[in-house]
Amino acid sequence: MHVATFVAYAFALFLLYVVAYILYVPLKIIVRLTYNVIIGGLVLWLVNLVGGFFGLSVAINPVTALIAGLLGIPGLVLIIALKYVVAGGF
Repeated sequence: MHVATFVAYAFALFLLYVVAYILYVPLKIIVRLTYNVIIGGLVLWLVNLVGGFFGLSVAINPVTALIAGLLGIPGLVLIIALKYVVAGGF
């Protein structure tokens, strides 16, 4: 095997690694955000389920689910407080 062929194969493998890494990192971020949105949606659903007995409901959409999923309990409190501030009181 010639040295030039070996160098070409090594360079091709290196480029394949770089391209796979460039595609893998954004995919990992998208999967993590999707996971957080699903968890946030489930939490909002549980809040609506339990809060229905007390007259509390929160809209479930991608934005509120992402806020609840990323910020957790403080995000949920923020969404509920924002709902009542915008709606004009309790």
